[in-house]
Amino acid sequence: MSLYCSQGHANTPGSRFCNRCGEALSAAAGGQELLGDRYKIVRELGHGGFGRTYLAEDQNRFRESCVLKEFAPQVQSSYALQKAEELFQREAGVLYQLQHPQIPRFRELCRTQFNGKPSLFLVQDYVDGPTYRQLLDQRRLQGKTFSEAEVTQLMRDLLPVLHYIHSLGVVHRDIAPDNLILRTADQLPVLIDFGGVKQVAASVASQYTPSAPTPTRVGKVGYAPDEQMDHGQVYAHSDLYALAVTVLVLLTGKEPGELGDLSAGTWRQGIKLSPTLSRTLMKMLADSPRDRFQTAAEVLQALQPLPGANPSLLPPPGTLPPAAYAPPSTQPTYAVSPQPPVSPPPNPAPTAAVPVPAPAPRLPATKAPLGGIGLGPILATVAIAAGVSAAVWGTRDVWLSLLPGGESPPDVVETVSPSPEPEFSAEERQRKAALTQRRQDLGVDSGFLVQITDSTFHQRYPELGGRSLGKGEADAEWRERWDAIATEWLDIFEQELSSTARRKLGKYSTSDRTAWRDAVNKLYVSSRALNDLTDAQFFNRFPDLRGQDFINAPIGQVWQGMAADQVAAMQSGKTLSRIEFSPGSLGESVSGNLKPGEGRVYIANLQAEQPARFDLETNSGAALFSIYPPTPSAQVPPILEDSETTRWAGTLPQSGYYEFVVVSRGREGLRYRLNLAVDRVITTPASPDDRPTPRQSDEPVRPGN
Repeated sequence: MSLYCSQGHANTPGSRFCNRCGEALSAAAGGQELLGDRYKIVRELGHGGFGRTYLAEDQNRFRESCVLKEFAPQVQSSYALQKAEELFQREAGVLYQLQHPQIPRFRELCRTQFNGKPSLFLVQDYVDGPTYRQLLDQRRLQGKTFSEAEVTQLMRDLLPVLHYIHSLGVVHRDIAPDNLILRTADQLPVLIDFGGVKQVAASVASQYTPSAPTPTRVGKVGYAPDEQMDHGQVYAHSDLYALAVTVLVLLTGKEPGELGDLSAGTWRQGIKLSPTLSRTLMKMLADSPRDRFQTAAEVLQALQPLPGANPSLLPPPGTLPPAAYAPPSTQPTYAVSPQPPVSPPPNPAPTAAVPVPAPAPRLPATKAPLGGIGLGPILATVAIAAGVSAAVWGTRDVWLSLLPGGESPPDVVETVSPSPEPEFSAEERQRKAALTQRRQDLGVDSGFLVQITDSTFHQRYPELGGRSLGKGEADAEWRERWDAIATEWLDIFEQELSSTARRKLGKYSTSDRTAWRDAVNKLYVSSRALNDLTDAQFFNRFPDLRGQDFINAPIGQVWQGMAADQVAAMQSGKTLSRIEFSPGSLGESVSGNLKPGEGRVYIANLQAEQPARFDLETNSGAALFSIYPPTPSAQVPPILEDSETTRWAGTLPQSGYYEFVVVSRGREGLRYRLNLAVDRVITTPASPDDRPTPRQSDEPVRPGN
């Protein structure tokens, strides 16, 4: 059976990574084992903070498709795991009560052996159709977004669903384009992935993990309102706020952090909306919870439904749902009585603005600088500890409160502890304000900067044992060191990445790597060559990370930012050249200079069975040389790959575009001359219309290819 990634790409059995997008594949996907003697896993659909999600076939229901959500909280002790399972069973009881045609039906809890250990799965109906995130990504590629009519219809279709769950005292907590599916069968939006399960995993982790004894929060940063992300407080209007942000993302094609101050309405610049929708969204996004719509019925009324629609038909909160939504007669195994949301707290007092003085001087690092020779043990562990997101001093939000306009990576499940305004000295406030100003000038996402600085700080100073730093004078020196590390990272971002690449740090994904591969394939270049150039730049800066698996760690975002810049450089011709032989000539030569960490790709249209000689003239050991045939495979491997060998002679195995990749590996730069000699040369290159189909079997864009 083929092995599938979460995007549905087929792979041969035994593959560790998807051959198209590079995603790590689950060993269970495509397996023959029946879970619970009933469910056969087809492929992985995704993974999050509490476990993996699989598409499966129910053998007891004529191989009907269903979804298995694995519950695997990140806890260590058996007692914590037992408590997690108890809470999970209670949450399953809540989901069991939700019987709505636009919510996947919960079937059962399945306790079984999986990958050699006891596991617990939540079984739900499978919904066939794309998510709104996938739909938006498709439109972005065409330069399009959703229209006002489309998002208004989405709201009219979804608001009755929200009214229904809120009437049962349930808040979704995680509304975003990723968690809305446009069902193929009837073109209705379906609400998936309720945040309560994530809340269970996060709650147990915070209660039973010594390093995180604080309350928990669940939601996507930028989509969830402040009271949810800061204090874990959720209400019906919290879902309405997230729905409004989702609508703006679909309308503009921008992520929440790019929309400015939502409550102030800066998102209205450059977008034309009807007064009705504009007013409705403004009220849904009000900064004060008391100023928002309190119920879905109020929003539906404000939208002035189309003729024939009647919002009064919605059942009032607390009443039973319509008969069409009534649960089956059998009682749930783990039924509970959910508590309705409580009233929001009074409005918090406003925070005084922080002045922005001239930038403070950079503080010297007390240990090896980032990218230095001594950084290997630190950043290698950073790559392993990608999930480290604990606050460093006080809470993460203390630092973010000094970073106006900041955003964070999506889909965050973190711990927070409400705390008063930090009592920093005037000097420290000036230092942080200067750091904020520089971050904003560089266009770096504040959440990503905090994440990567946190990771580095914890690994650089293990003597702290991962403890959170206080806001008092006792930890002032540690906070200064933390700020120094953040400054070092900003130095690296400024030196190594373009402004375009910097703005997307924290947001790169497998879809970007797929797009880069397709883009260079159109230039007759493989992802291997792109990886070579990106690796040369990255490992020149971080040599001790060579051989490490870091693509999903915070520093993996830096590698991907470099890859984005390398694609742009190829497209502009800065790092890519085509060698064309003069009529009657049997050879051509090109030469150039490369700085440390730089590389260049040459392509030449050659024919199979031609005798050829390739020679790279340079100082011994100063360069790595690769020669890739048009379609490398197990039968036709690369002629040379990251090799110190600079000469090759033989008969060409394939017809098409050969790639010659030269990268500098020294500290002094590189002068080189590349000589190609080929008998029976093709003097007329293929025209763009005659070029081969982009490399269908090309490998994913990822480090170390």
